[in-house]
Amino acid sequence: MHVLMIAAENDAIPGAKVGGVADVVRDLPKALPNHDISVDVLIPDYGHYANKFESRKLASVKVGFAGQTETVTLFELFLPETPNKVRQFVLQHPLFSQGGHVYSHDEGNRPFATDATKYALFNLAVCQLLIESKLTRPDVLHLHDWHSATIAVLAQYAPQYKALANIHSVYTVHNIALQGIRPIAGDKSSLLHWFPTLNFDKNAICDPRYNHCYNPMRAGINLCNKVHVVSPTYAEEVLYASDASNGFFGGEGLEQDLANAKQQNRLVGILNGCEYTDTVNKKRTKPPALSTFLAPAQQQVKRWLAQSEHLKTVHYLANEQINTWNSQAPFTDFLVTSIGRLTDQKALLLRQPYQGKTVLSVLLDDLARMNGRMIILGSGDTRIEFEFMQLMASHDNFLFLNGYGQTLSDQMYLHGDLFLMPSSFEPCGISQMLAMRDGQPCLVHAVGGLKDTVQHLENGFSFNGSSLQEQSDNLINAFNEAIKLHANKPKTWAKIADNAKSARFSWQESTKQYLEQLYTHD
Repeated sequence: MHVLMIAAENDAIPGAKVGGVADVVRDLPKALPNHDISVDVLIPDYGHYANKFESRKLASVKVGFAGQTETVTLFELFLPETPNKVRQFVLQHPLFSQGGHVYSHDEGNRPFATDATKYALFNLAVCQLLIESKLTRPDVLHLHDWHSATIAVLAQYAPQYKALANIHSVYTVHNIALQGIRPIAGDKSSLLHWFPTLNFDKNAICDPRYNHCYNPMRAGINLCNKVHVVSPTYAEEVLYASDASNGFFGGEGLEQDLANAKQQNRLVGILNGCEYTDTVNKKRTKPPALSTFLAPAQQQVKRWLAQSEHLKTVHYLANEQINTWNSQAPFTDFLVTSIGRLTDQKALLLRQPYQGKTVLSVLLDDLARMNGRMIILGSGDTRIEFEFMQLMASHDNFLFLNGYGQTLSDQMYLHGDLFLMPSSFEPCGISQMLAMRDGQPCLVHAVGGLKDTVQHLENGFSFNGSSLQEQSDNLINAFNEAIKLHANKPKTWAKIADNAKSARFSWQESTKQYLEQLYTHD
C-alpha cells in the first residue's frame, strides 16, 4: 500500500514545525513501513529547504490560479535518518517562502487571507502533479487539517481532476478551532478568485454559520472517505456544540457534519503516538538539583534578550528570578512544570478570576506553602504573556520563560515532579505523553486525549467540571491533592510516577488502527 500525506508542517524538515501536527507528520510515516506501507510526505517549501538540504528537482507544473499562470516545482529532499519506504518532498513557489515562516499572521478583518491563498495554490499544484503522474498515484491520499482540504474540493468539483476522486481519501482533524474560513467571492483571498470557473455544492463546503464563506475544514470532513480525529474521547466531544461560557469546546460549528460522518461510519478516533527508546520500564532518576536546569535556562534567556535592541521586561525579570534562585540553597523540593503555546486553549482556566486573584495565582500561593516552585515555558498571546510576567514579579516561587527551546523542554520533563496541563480542550496532546515518558505525572483537565492517557490517582491526576467555576474549583482541589500526596505518601507518589513512566502510547499500536480503520477500504 502506498500513502501520500499532504500537510502544512513536517518536523522531519528542520524549520517546518509550529505545532503538534508537525510531530505526527514526522513520526507516523516512520511507523507505517513496519506494516508494509510506503509513504510520500509533501509540504510547501517555506524556507528554501531544497537549497539547504540535499535535494533533487523532480518536476515543474503550470497551473491557472487567480487569473494567472503559476509555475510550481517539486523537489525530493534526502534527509538524514529517513527510513526506507519513506520519501520527503517539498513544493517551491515564491508565495510559499514569502516571509520565511510556516504561517502568516493577518491582522484585522481578513483572518487566514495570506495563508488561505498560499495553501489553495499548494493544493492545486498537488492535484496537477498527480494528474500529470509526476507524483506516484497513491492508494490512500491522507490530508491533514484545513491547509490540505482544498485538494478534496478540486478532486470532487474540478472536471480536470475528477480522476483523483477515485483515490481513497482520509482527512485528519488536528485542530478544529482553526478552520481556514474565507469568503466564496469578493476578495482576492476567496474561493472564486482562486478558481473562477469552479462549480460546487454549497451544502458540502460552505460554512454553516456564514453561508457566504468557504470552510476548508468542513469540506475535508464532508468530501473525504474517512474522517480521523486524534483521540477516541475527542471523537465524542466534537459531536456536540461548543459552549465556551461554560468551558466546553466541541465541534466549533461543525458538530452536525461530524455527527453525519459518524452515522455514515466515516468518523474514527485514534490516539496519536509517542516515540520510546526503551522497551523496559526503569524507575525514574530525577536530577538531584534544579541548578542543572537553571544554568542553560539563563543562557537561553540571555539569547532572547539579545534578539532585540530594546530590553524586554519579561526576560529581564526571568533573569533576575534565576539569579535569586541561584543565590539560595540548592532546590530539591516539589517542582511543577508546564510547557505549551500560550493560548486560551491552554491557559483559559489558569486565567479565571478566583477570590480576587486568578487560578494560577492561587496555585502558586498553595505551592509556596509547601516550599514548591513552578516553571512555565511558552509564548503566544501577548495578553497572557503580560499576565504571567506580572505573576512572576509578585511570586518568588514562579519562573516564566517567555519563549520556546527544545533543550529546555526536554530538561523540564526530566526535572519536574508534576506537569500541569489544564487545557480547555485537547484533541490529543503530546506534552503529557513526553512528561509521562520521563516519569513526571501530569495534572490534566479530563478532555480529549488527556482523558485517554491520564487516569486519576493511577498514572497522574485529573479533574473536570460542567462550568468554568466548577472546573476552576476542581483544578485547585486536584492540585492540592497532588502536592499533599507527594508530601505525605511518598510510596503512593512513587507508584504513580512509575505508572506514568511505564505507560506506552506507541505509534506501532496506533498505526495498526490506521490500517484497519482508516486506510482499508470498506
